[in-house]
Amino acid sequence: MPHSIIAAVDLGSNSFRLQVSRVVHGHPYTLDSLKESVRLAAGLQPDKTLSEASQQRALACLERFGERLRGVPREAVRAVGTNALRVAKNAPQFLRRAEAVLGVPVEVIAGHEEARLIYVGVTHSVPRARGRRLVVDIGGGSTEFIIGRGHTPRHLESLYMGCVSFSARYFPGGRVTAKAFRYAELAAAAEMQVLARRFRAPHWDHAVGSSGTARALAELLEQNGFAGQGITAAGLAFLREHLLAAGDVRRLALAGLRPERAPVLPGGMAIMCSVFRELGIERMQTTECGLREGVLYELLGRIEHQDIREGTVQAFVQRYQADEGQALRVERLALALFRQAADPDSFRQHGAYLRWAAALHEIGMSIAHGGYHKHSAYIVDNADMPGFSKPEQAMIGGLVQGQRGRLAKMAGRVTGREGWLMVLCLRLAVLFHRDRSDIPLPRLRLRVRPRGFVLTLSGAWLARNALTQANLEAEINHWQALGLSFAVDTGKARPGSAAGL
Repeated sequence: MPHSIIAAVDLGSNSFRLQVSRVVHGHPYTLDSLKESVRLAAGLQPDKTLSEASQQRALACLERFGERLRGVPREAVRAVGTNALRVAKNAPQFLRRAEAVLGVPVEVIAGHEEARLIYVGVTHSVPRARGRRLVVDIGGGSTEFIIGRGHTPRHLESLYMGCVSFSARYFPGGRVTAKAFRYAELAAAAEMQVLARRFRAPHWDHAVGSSGTARALAELLEQNGFAGQGITAAGLAFLREHLLAAGDVRRLALAGLRPERAPVLPGGMAIMCSVFRELGIERMQTTECGLREGVLYELLGRIEHQDIREGTVQAFVQRYQADEGQALRVERLALALFRQAADPDSFRQHGAYLRWAAALHEIGMSIAHGGYHKHSAYIVDNADMPGFSKPEQAMIGGLVQGQRGRLAKMAGRVTGREGWLMVLCLRLAVLFHRDRSDIPLPRLRLRVRPRGFVLTLSGAWLARNALTQANLEAEINHWQALGLSFAVDTGKARPGSAAGL
């Protein structure tokens, strides 16, 4: 049933934001929004862990967000984390605490996925324009660059430079010198070397700056009478002159400079100046919209069964020339077994991941047949997969890696009885369809038992299929080595055998 209220939570490296929207005729309209300057990236210590103080600031904010989200169905809320949580080594520990106070899971998304969602949000919030659009989003810890046409992004990049990290590195304590500003601009230019050729004018027709830094700079120019709308190269030169003259952001006397933005203004402005210079931008339109709106439209598509992840999986199947017939055989059997053994809520929540794992389980054969499951898992773990978060890719990659071979290697990737059940369902589907044909299979029944799993099938059929029988015997040993039991019940258990085998 479609939800009339949906919400997005953006755990950015500078600010945390919550947006609650009402869905009207397939579009989200804002009902409420909250924003807090948490500056999570400022809490990254030299060892790349988040300080306890920064975690406490973040948790206090998320607790307030969680209160606002009471009454919104869990499946109608999506929370995403960005660069600071991609970088932090103790992010998994923090995320467990964050999810407890927020009340919903937090997905840490990759840089390219963040860029894609930003583009989706921007193009749904600004008037349609002919030609190609360049979108630049300077965040707290990373900057995203996208070129696209209409609602479709064509080129995506994410660089590790942001207003919080650059301000801390080049302008400690808010002090600004011409030398430090130049160093910051040069550092940003060095980062952009990898994309400058593809993203420089004339590869685009219109430039848009999204979210915090771009909007803050545009507001400063507008409120100080220097620009009518947006950001210009001349306007940035004006702001640079005033910032250097002040020598300290605390002494910068400009209308529209908000206290929470001032500490990260120098770093963000140095990056923007370099972006304008390196990419040949003269004028940039700005919008407050970006990642949150992209998350909302994506969530709306999932609810209405227009999930971009489906297209991504199909594109990977075609790109790596996987056997679609075999993938479909494995998918059908794996899902049938999972439906038998899992509770209905678990099947609704995780069935899609098992289905996608079945579709992708042989893509590694494009590299080599030997160890193809490892190659398949490597592709899923490391590729840019539009629509998927890092935890989702890790879940699917774990299933794909676990489709065959020893299970001990999966101990660090799979947790809980539900996870192991999904692995077993995929393994059994691959095992029973090893001949890659559509010959009828016996009636299979999979059940969960307190100490493991039991598969029931016809003993007569198994006696006629010696290879399958040998593979099931090996499977019993694999699960036993892991410390879980897997039994095969044929109804004719022999003394000393394991449940019929």
